[in-house]
Amino acid sequence: MEYIVVAISAMMLVFLVQTFLNGDVAWRALRVLLLAFVVRLVIHVLIVRSGLLPYGGDNYTYEYRALEIVAYWQREGFQFVTSDQISALDGVAVPCNLFALIFYVCDGPALLACTSVIALIACALCIIMYRFARIIGADERASYRLLVLTAFMPAFLLHTSDTFKDGFNVFCVVACLGLAASNVQRFDIRKLLLLLPLLWALWHVRPYMVFMCGLPLVLGFVGARRALPLCALALLTGLLVPVMFFPEATRNAVVEPMQAQLERGQSETVRLANAEGGSGVVFEDGGNPWSAFAPKLAYTLLSPFPWMGGSAVLQLAKIETLLWYYLLFCAVRGARQLWGRHRRTLMMMLLFIVPSTIVYATSMSNVGLIFRQRMPIVMVVSLLAAVAWTRAARRREEDRSDRLGCRGQGTCCGALSARGVSSSE
Repeated sequence: MEYIVVAISAMMLVFLVQTFLNGDVAWRALRVLLLAFVVRLVIHVLIVRSGLLPYGGDNYTYEYRALEIVAYWQREGFQFVTSDQISALDGVAVPCNLFALIFYVCDGPALLACTSVIALIACALCIIMYRFARIIGADERASYRLLVLTAFMPAFLLHTSDTFKDGFNVFCVVACLGLAASNVQRFDIRKLLLLLPLLWALWHVRPYMVFMCGLPLVLGFVGARRALPLCALALLTGLLVPVMFFPEATRNAVVEPMQAQLERGQSETVRLANAEGGSGVVFEDGGNPWSAFAPKLAYTLLSPFPWMGGSAVLQLAKIETLLWYYLLFCAVRGARQLWGRHRRTLMMMLLFIVPSTIVYATSMSNVGLIFRQRMPIVMVVSLLAAVAWTRAARRREEDRSDRLGCRGQGTCCGALSARGVSSSE
C-alpha cells in the first residue's frame, strides 16, 4: 500500500502541472518536477534514514505523534485531532494528522509514503512560485528559472525529503501571499474562499505565521478594491505594526495568542535553550530581545557565515547561503523595478518580509533553527529576484538588437557607397 501512495502522489503531480501550467512550459516543468520528486525520495532513503547525514529530530517527533493519533482514532473514532485532545499537537496538528492518515491507510508506519506526499507539496509550491512570479511581472524565462531554483534549493530540498513540517509552512505562506498578490490586480471572491482553508492549515502548522501574513493579506484584499489610497494604506499599516510588535497595548482575544507566542519565542529561557545546540549563538543583550538588534539581524539574514564551524549540515548550508546572498542582491534591484510598476504588490511583499525578519531577529539564538525558519522569507525574496532577472534579460536583448541594427545600417551604408562609386565610373 505504501508504494501505491507514492504512485498516487506522482500522478497528482502530473495532474497539477498539466492543470496549472500551459504549453511548452508544462512539459519542461514536468520533467524538472518529476526529477525533484524522485530526488527527495532518494535523499529520504539513502541519506536521511540511512544515517549518512546526522540530522533530524522534529521529524521523529511528528512520526510518534502520528502514531498517537492513530491510537486515538482506534479508541474514539476517526476525527481531526488537535491539541484539545492531545496537548503535544499544538502547532503541528495538520502534518501529524496527515501522517497518521497515511499510517492508518498503510496499516503501519509508512515513511516513504509520507515523504512522497511532502514531495508533492514541495513540487506544488514550485508551481505556485512560477505563477506568483508571472503575476508580479516576471517573464516566462525568469519564472521558469525560479521554478527550477526552488525545486532544488538545498535547505528546501532537505526539509521536504522527510517528515518535517517546513514544507507545509512554506507552501501555506507563499500560497496565501500569492492569492493576495493576484487579488491586488483583479478581485475575485473565490480567492478569498481559497484563502480560508490555507490560513486554517497554517494555524495548525505554525500559528504565528498567520499573524505574519495578516498585514500583507489586508493590503492585498483592501488594495484590490482601491477603497483606500496608498497613503491611507501606509497609515493603516503604521497603526497595525505597533499592535503586532507591542501587543501588550491592545490586549484582546484576537492578539492574545500572538502575544503568547511572541513572548515565548523572545523569552530568555527559550533563547538560551535553543542556543545550547552546536549552532547556538548567545548575544550580550541582558535578556532584552530588542538589545543587540543589529548583530541579531545580521545573523538572521546572513548566517551561516563562511568562517563558522559546526556540523556537516551547517557546512553544506553555506552553499545555499552564497546563493541567498545573490538572491538578496537581485531582489533589491527587482524591488526598485517593481516600485515603479506594481507598488501595491511590492508593499504587500515587504509587509511580510520586513516584520517577519524583525520578529525572527528578536528571537534569534540558533543558526540552524533560523536557517529553517527563514525559508518563507527566502522564497518571497526570490520572487523579487525573478523580476530583476526579467529586466536584465530585456536589457541584453535590447543591446543585442542595437548591435544588430548598427551592423545592418553599416551594411546598408556600404552597399549604397558601392552603388555610388559604380555609377560615377
